[in-house]
Amino acid sequence: MALIPSTNVQKCPWCLGDALMEDYHDREWGVPVYTDAAMFEHLVLETYQAGLSWRTVLHKREALRAHLYGFDAESLLRSTEADRAAFLADPAVIRNRLKYDAVLHNARCMIEFREQHGLGFADYLWNWVGGIPMDGRRQGSWPATTPESDELSARLKSAGFKFVGSTTLYAHMQATGLVNDHWTTCPRYEVVKVLARTP
Repeated sequence: MALIPSTNVQKCPWCLGDALMEDYHDREWGVPVYTDAAMFEHLVLETYQAGLSWRTVLHKREALRAHLYGFDAESLLRSTEADRAAFLADPAVIRNRLKYDAVLHNARCMIEFREQHGLGFADYLWNWVGGIPMDGRRQGSWPATTPESDELSARLKSAGFKFVGSTTLYAHMQATGLVNDHWTTCPRYEVVKVLARTP
């Protein structure tokens, strides 16, 4: 897909000034994802973002991927104490014990969730928004939470997931395309709309 010139001042301003952030904005942010693997990867990244900047997480993404079995939920269930110790000793990652343990816990929750609901985690989330992205029609600042993220947070907490507060879940919705939250003046707004499936 065509990228936006880095000099385009109409881009969503949160990404400007950092090449990796702009590339993420231009290629990934808001693009609808439809697989459990992609949904879980973003959930892991949002878990690590809690209390931190997205820039910090994005710059550590590949180190996290290397330690966390490529963000594969089934593989994470085979993690050992040696894996945990190696992770927490590596300055290239975000060395937070609670978040690491939450990622492993959520991997198990997602697998159990699929078994209980009889459909994929991604399918469940897309059914929850009616199969098409919500349209933020954003023209200014972004909210930290919405009523939809409040409800989704409550649902996932009731299913046993950890680190899934409303702020985390709204960021997850934005990242995975459950909501198109590009500014309407951003060229990616229309591109993302075209990339969405129709129900």
